[in-house]
Amino acid sequence: MGRILAIDYGKKRVGLAVTDPLQIIATSLTTVSAHDAMSFLENYFKTEIVDRVVIGYPRQMNNELSEAVEFIDPFIAAFKKKFPDKPIELADERFTSKMAFQTMIDSGIGKMKRRDKALVDTISATIILQSYLEQKKNKM
Repeated sequence: MGRILAIDYGKKRVGLAVTDPLQIIATSLTTVSAHDAMSFLENYFKTEIVDRVVIGYPRQMNNELSEAVEFIDPFIAAFKKKFPDKPIELADERFTSKMAFQTMIDSGIGKMKRRDKALVDTISATIILQSYLEQKKNKM
């Protein structure tokens, strides 16, 4: 069994999280620049078995797609072209940035460290992945 990788794609940065090989626990992986995301993923897929990719797909409160899909959709199209064998699932990522920020506060991370946008992106990807795992478990 391979890992599940979560992607929180942004214009500037991409937060990444991954499960353990048994697909039980979501863990922060890293944050890379949006420009370097494809090459990072290519190298990662060479060293790790990844069964599925979960991509955060933002919606608004009324369930309509967010403006951010304008730059996420081209990434998804490029991903599918470069990695046609990797199944993709889209996950609603509403509130993940706020939840990530609150997680940082709750875990005692200081004000200066909370300003680190890369850390917020990585935690957001982890929240997206953990939510995905919980939904998958509840469907069983």
